[in-house]
Amino acid sequence: MQNLVKKEYKIPFILVTSLFFLWGFAHAILDVLNKHFQDVLVITRAHSAWVQVMFYLGYFVMAIPAGLFINKYGYRKGVVFGLLLYGIGSLFFIPGEYWMSFNFFLFSLFVIACGLVFLETAANPYMTELGDRETAASRLNLAQSFNGLGCICGPLIGGLLLFSEGGESNISLPYTLMGIIVLMVALVFYKIRLPEIVHGEDEEEVGEDGARGLWSHKLFIFGIASLFCYEIAEISINSFFINYVVDDGWMNARDASVVLSFGGLGLFMCGRFAGSWIMRYIRAEKVLFFCAVGTVVTTALVVFDLGVLSLVALFMGYAFEAIMFPTIFALSLRGLGNYTKRASSYLMMSPIGGAVGPLMMGYVADQTNMSFSFIVPLLSFVVVLLYAWKVKQRSLC
Repeated sequence: MQNLVKKEYKIPFILVTSLFFLWGFAHAILDVLNKHFQDVLVITRAHSAWVQVMFYLGYFVMAIPAGLFINKYGYRKGVVFGLLLYGIGSLFFIPGEYWMSFNFFLFSLFVIACGLVFLETAANPYMTELGDRETAASRLNLAQSFNGLGCICGPLIGGLLLFSEGGESNISLPYTLMGIIVLMVALVFYKIRLPEIVHGEDEEEVGEDGARGLWSHKLFIFGIASLFCYEIAEISINSFFINYVVDDGWMNARDASVVLSFGGLGLFMCGRFAGSWIMRYIRAEKVLFFCAVGTVVTTALVVFDLGVLSLVALFMGYAFEAIMFPTIFALSLRGLGNYTKRASSYLMMSPIGGAVGPLMMGYVADQTNMSFSFIVPLLSFVVVLLYAWKVKQRSLC
């Protein structure tokens, strides 16, 4: 960490990194919740995908307001406000279970997502500024590795609590615990002081119309599209991982949630740690291109429905996709100077892909089968591959 983070920023780096774990947990537990609602409420895959739709709709709706808030009040207040929304939304699951209303659960998830977009809009660009520009992608991947740890704990804890052997479960319990912890963390960030990063004008001259200047960066626009497609792929795969392995007879839903935690998301976390280390020696653009090729190949193998080979490819895909979000995010912010906070809020609109992807994949699965439905993430990874090729070519100029 010594070469990645400036000495005066080590404590802020550690504190903000803890946030990555919290939102990783919130994202990953959705994949268990999706399958649980299918069983408990007896709804279709496409209907249960509204869990992801409402969650990621929160990102799209709140991204610009979050950017404006953080631009005015700074990173720390953005984090505190986001944690408050996250904690309140989690505690809404208590009355939601009492009424057993799918729509109220969706509203609760929407509130949680509104909180998370504040956290991510603040934390992601903050991490890129805590050291040298050349190591920004590596530094963000290191922090995002703890997001992967949260992703492991989400399905594991959620699966054990929601898929009980006796058939009874307490939907509100994991969210109640999560809400209490998050509100305690909010209190910590309210009490501490984080150094505010002041962005210089960098290479860009900041004119009166900042937005117009920002949209003149073609790679930034391509970066938004690439992140949107990545979110379609990642969230779709996570949402229907349990369905895929259960429908093909590999295991039951409870075991699948554990395998998703330690197998798929475990490889995802390891991929981010490995990617952060590799990027200290190899340019981020090259690493992204290699991983993009890997995701296209492995997802294609799942679509072809080749039995055990497809199952192995599904797990390998988690390792290849691990570095994509933080790397694309960091590369998209490169050279934006005073536009960074505004650009971050636009980039955080890209998780709306997580709402679009599961709906499309659920519909395709209902009409065909789970294996062929992976055509949705496959096409999305192709777009990421094109972006990776473009930035790699630009770096050679």
